[in-house]
Amino acid sequence: MTTATRQTILSGISSLPAQIAAVVTGSLLLWVSAKVQLPFWPVPMTLQTLAVLAIAAALGRKLGAATVALYLIEGAAGLPVFAGTPEKGLGLAYMMGPTGGYLIGFLLAALVVGHFADRGWTKRPVAMFAIMLVGLALIYAPGLAWLAQFTGMDKAVTLGFAPFILGDLLKAGIAALAFPAAWSLLRGR
Repeated sequence: MTTATRQTILSGISSLPAQIAAVVTGSLLLWVSAKVQLPFWPVPMTLQTLAVLAIAAALGRKLGAATVALYLIEGAAGLPVFAGTPEKGLGLAYMMGPTGGYLIGFLLAALVVGHFADRGWTKRPVAMFAIMLVGLALIYAPGLAWLAQFTGMDKAVTLGFAPFILGDLLKAGIAALAFPAAWSLLRGR
């Protein structure tokens, strides 16, 4: 998909009010994705990684990153937007806790996945899966590095990577199949 084709598809969000609506709607989607939890050990599995990657793929770098930034600002302001809130704390105290690095990773992933989406990488499943893997790496790298400050690296990998990577790979695969199909449908209208 060329950049021009992508711009044509997304022309409905070219006005400032439409962009604001897309960013706010995306932040609400992230909020919901944090609250949809599958019982899992040591922490519940959420749909956040899928939501972050899908938002960036759909909205591109600028709006995708703005969406994640708004979500982080909402959380920093004390709104219970994150998984485990308000039970595990609110605001900056929560963000500085063991999962804070993953939150930074969300923003990094949105920037990079959105960048590639802006260049048409969401057109084919293999390319889409590749950028989803890059996005996951950008979420896990700061997440594990930060978590290791609390637990040590071995335990960080055991608690913050091993239980979740298969589910996240499955989510990336779903996005890799769904997005190219969705763009094809949109082009066919």
